[in-house]
Amino acid sequence: MRKIGVFIHVTLDGFFAGPNNEIDWFKVIKKDAEWENHTHRESQSGSILLFGTTTYKMMKGFWPTPAGIQSDPHMAKVMNESPKIVVSKTLKSLEEEPKWKNVTILRDLNHDTITKLKEEGSGTITILGSGSIIQQLANMDFIDEYELVVVPIILGDGKYLFKNVKITEMKLLEARSFKNGLVSLRYQPAR
Repeated sequence: MRKIGVFIHVTLDGFFAGPNNEIDWFKVIKKDAEWENHTHRESQSGSILLFGTTTYKMMKGFWPTPAGIQSDPHMAKVMNESPKIVVSKTLKSLEEEPKWKNVTILRDLNHDTITKLKEEGSGTITILGSGSIIQQLANMDFIDEYELVVVPIILGDGKYLFKNVKITEMKLLEARSFKNGLVSLRYQPAR
């Protein structure tokens, strides 16, 4: 059975995006070899990547491009070659480009569809970004592990990651800080 994991950046005040979905606050993240090694090690798991429409468009607009590949060749390869699922009611079709393949549209996040996704294989489905997808799956109790990467910035306004999510007790698996100020917090629901 597959597990569903989350990997998402959040601000110190709990936002995953600014009030208009902006993520320009990511610019405060400084290069750090230890952090890069951590993300590269985590990305070698062979996960299926799961996005909402907004995150999918951002990722598709960056990772297959020369700028994306140059910024982090390892991560670009992972992003471009991994199987991807985009949850969208609005995308009509996915035009696969030479470097952005293996994309499937999932029209609805209902209990039966997610149960089938979890049961039809092994490994992990990793949600990248996509706060609304995280909120929906958290409320259906489908998320097996969260990695919250706390970015050292306060926005003061934005979109809360856990807005309207039911109370869920968590068990801390790991807390790790990096020299660039990021803190990785890994949790699993205490089921």
